[in-house]
Amino acid sequence: MSRRTERVGEQIRAELARLLREEVTDPRLRLVTLTRVDLAPDFRSARVFWSQLQRDAPSEEFPPADPETTAGLASAAGFLRRRLAQALPVKRIPELRFHHDPSMAAGSHTLRLLQELRDGTE
Repeated sequence: MSRRTERVGEQIRAELARLLREEVTDPRLRLVTLTRVDLAPDFRSARVFWSQLQRDAPSEEFPPADPETTAGLASAAGFLRRRLAQALPVKRIPELRFHHDPSMAAGSHTLRLLQELRDGTE
């Protein structure tokens, strides 16, 4: 991936995060965090990776993507793409494809295990 592609991908991630926080009113999209954007070299498509903060400790080690959140992101993709076109100075706005990223849940699980180990040794 070129530096320009990485830079534009980061701009897209930051702008999408702002739009989700400030303009999207769909309640299914609360507590969604965008972790990264992989932008195609020709800027035709972007894979947007997301994770969702869990209010309660999940019973599963790595919970699957919430179907309501997945549907909400798919529903908002057109709106988000139009708003990106207004906000970013690029010729081509990519098609947005959202993918669940379980890394936040994995990190939280790892921290919980480390805490349990530390508590067990004291």
